[in-house]
Amino acid sequence: MYSVRYLNITYIVHLNERETDMTFKRWLPTFLAFPIGGYIAIETVGSATSPLTAAAGGLVAGAIIGGGQWLALRSSGIGARWIAATGAAMAAGAALAAVVTGSGTELADVMVTGAITGAAVGAAQSVVLGRGARVAAAWTAVTAAAWSLGWLATWETIVDIERGYSVFGSSGAIIVTLLTGLTLRRLLGERRVSRAVLA
Repeated sequence: MYSVRYLNITYIVHLNERETDMTFKRWLPTFLAFPIGGYIAIETVGSATSPLTAAAGGLVAGAIIGGGQWLALRSSGIGARWIAATGAAMAAGAALAAVVTGSGTELADVMVTGAITGAAVGAAQSVVLGRGARVAAAWTAVTAAAWSLGWLATWETIVDIERGYSVFGSSGAIIVTLLTGLTLRRLLGERRVSRAVLA
């Protein structure tokens, strides 16, 4: 008689991280959205000299910034709501900052503007991230601090800051992109670890 043995073979498929997750390399080019958004905002809306113009400029620049960031995040399952949330939050934050600072362009003014606008953007984006209260608080704090530092860098380098830009320039954008990219990488990485443990 012949005996037949069945061999069970288990295949483990490893997905390429570059195709499924937000990598830091993918996030870096998003810094271009800041100067592009700022340029389009000031050319279409004008200077942010009042809460109304600050809100309008923030809406335009925020939508462009959010769009650039979403292109890097969509592979991680982040929906297009990120764009709308960023635009709306930047509009609200910029308007509030204009009230608080009187649309000033001194160093303290622009850093406060960055902190307020960044906090609004971070809070709105954290809702889209949907990672819970701890992650929301961390992302809001990092975004607020990064945007404030972004304005600091721009204030030190730009020659016509009194023109009333809606967002910091390239020098500030690089700092913001580095800080937020490293933070997002860690936050999204924690989610992958949690999934692996639960599995």
